[in-house]
Amino acid sequence: MRIFAVIVIAALALTGYWYYSQRETVAPETQLSRKDTPTLVVAEPVQRKQIVDTIEAIGTAQANESVTLTSKVSDIVSRVNFNDGDFVEQGRILVELANDEQSALLAEARANLQDARTQLRRLLDLGERKMVPDSDIDEARAQADAAKARLDSIAARMDDRLVRAPFSGVLGFRRVSPGTLLTNDKPITTLDDISVIKLDFSIPEVYLHTIKPGYVIQARSEAWPGQEFSGNISTIGSRVDPVTRAVTVRAIIPNEKRVLRPGMLLTVKIITAERMSLVVPESAVTQFADNSFVYVAGSDGVARKASIQVGARRFGFIEVTAGLKQGDMVITDGSFKIRDGQPVRIQDRDTGNGAREQGGVASESARADAPG
Repeated sequence: MRIFAVIVIAALALTGYWYYSQRETVAPETQLSRKDTPTLVVAEPVQRKQIVDTIEAIGTAQANESVTLTSKVSDIVSRVNFNDGDFVEQGRILVELANDEQSALLAEARANLQDARTQLRRLLDLGERKMVPDSDIDEARAQADAAKARLDSIAARMDDRLVRAPFSGVLGFRRVSPGTLLTNDKPITTLDDISVIKLDFSIPEVYLHTIKPGYVIQARSEAWPGQEFSGNISTIGSRVDPVTRAVTVRAIIPNEKRVLRPGMLLTVKIITAERMSLVVPESAVTQFADNSFVYVAGSDGVARKASIQVGARRFGFIEVTAGLKQGDMVITDGSFKIRDGQPVRIQDRDTGNGAREQGGVASESARADAPG
């Protein structure tokens, strides 16, 4: 039995030795073959695109001019000359108050002025013939001037009984009717000039050095999806809020179609800089500590590791400020399988089977917007 066990063990040992010797003979060739086999990867050319640096904020729309209309005097409304939501021009009479007493006083003042002027003309005729002293003429002239001043005063009080539009704009809801006792603290309606919208928003103080009046802003509203409203920064607040560490900025947005209304919430982008720059897909960049690098597929079919300096990140792309040139083929898929100096074969991304030759791919410039 022991002899049989010894024979079996010896046979196994001989078999293992033969297998190991055969493996040592074939392994170098096999390993060399595997080393020379190119790794299948996906690569894209380095492109030049437009990079737009922006700052995002949320703002509230305000009318260019806004007022709640009231009356200077208290009396009964005799006539209302507008409807809800009307667009009115500056100076249009909106409300008329009862003015019977003032009309009578105005007529009396006109009559007194006419009489005073008639007396003055008579005395002037007599004065030319030296028939009246100059003092009488001066007194008549003073009386005529006083009558004119009284007429102007009554006319001004009459005008106070007319409520006019102080500027052109859109009226709100009418809050009075004919017969209403209107007092000087009772609102008649609102008037908003929305031909231009003032947009106020806040930005962190760290961005103060990046903006100035005249910079372009782009605003969007949920009320008008897909529509963008452009304007310019007009004013930067003189103070920084000590609690929020933010500064208020005002932009002016043309609103000829009057689609924007006061009080609307708008998202804002401030365009601080625009430039053409080299970009690569985010998937191509590997970050290690403070260093960034990519693998570039050379025209000789060998992947080489390239250190790069990165800038802004924009919707799937990373700006490259140094380390690459336009047209370089950077590996975007499969870089985890390769090492520096390893042969690679670029897969055709359109078909997904087979390889394509090295070379650049033409690409149109695209705008890459993102928060600053």
